[in-house]
Amino acid sequence: MNNLLEAKNITKTYGDYVALNNISLSVPKGSIFGLLGPNGAGKTSFIRIINQITMPDTGLVTLDGKPLEANHIKDIGYLPEERGLYKSMKVGEQALYLAQLKGLSKTEAKKRLKHWFERLEIGDWWNKKIQELSKGMAQKIQFVVTVLHEPKLLIFDEPFSGFDPINANLIKDEILKLREDGATIIFSTHRMESVEELCDDIALINKSNKILDGNLIDIKRQFKSNTFEVGIHANNETELNQLLKDKFKIAPATFKSINNDLKMNIKVNGNSSNELLSFLTNHGQVNHFVEVIPSASDIFIQSVQNN
Repeated sequence: MNNLLEAKNITKTYGDYVALNNISLSVPKGSIFGLLGPNGAGKTSFIRIINQITMPDTGLVTLDGKPLEANHIKDIGYLPEERGLYKSMKVGEQALYLAQLKGLSKTEAKKRLKHWFERLEIGDWWNKKIQELSKGMAQKIQFVVTVLHEPKLLIFDEPFSGFDPINANLIKDEILKLREDGATIIFSTHRMESVEELCDDIALINKSNKILDGNLIDIKRQFKSNTFEVGIHANNETELNQLLKDKFKIAPATFKSINNDLKMNIKVNGNSSNELLSFLTNHGQVNHFVEVIPSASDIFIQSVQNN
């Protein structure tokens, strides 16, 4: 079994509203899986089904090859977008309570909490109340109680919300280490730069339907257009422009450059990139030559607008 979680033909309705329409997807073991989509697309409905907060109208979700059951709650860690800590409870008291709900003994919970509190340098927060912490500080506590019981599947919904860049980077590194240690992670976010940095595979949901899924690198290959950013110093820019128009499809480019170059995007069509580069070097000094690889943001926008 190469997939930890599989959803098959999941449909969920609320009255006349269809939240999920026949959704099927697979989350590979040991991967970070990006669950993406605009607001209202159906992501939260899907996450709630995995956590057995609600049930699908039709379809089946399996975890490690077995249909989801109540006892699978110990195998899942969920960090919701809307945080759920009790503001008037002390940090340590609350962390111990939540750890024991996930099946840890008090002794084991204290041992693991000590490790995480030292790791994230938050040891002096033990006796503070949640309401005394900043949003980012409370977020660290929420992260710890999510991962503490070392579940097979972790679900992070906008995990970087409320963090400054330093702490966001700290949590990003911890997420990557969790994957290295064998965890499987579903990562839901609107921050496409985080998708680029973290995700191995993605699924894109729009208007309750899955419109795209697969390995992120493979999807980038599907969306690339054989276009290259070019910066070239030419003695006669007008002549070079005309020669390029006759042979390639060109458009203005806006990338940053330290050189006073003629900048353009050039699509090679049936030509090879080597042919383009050879042509350019025969007509000037090439200072910038980079293939335009579609970003996760580009893919997101294009797919949603075309759906």
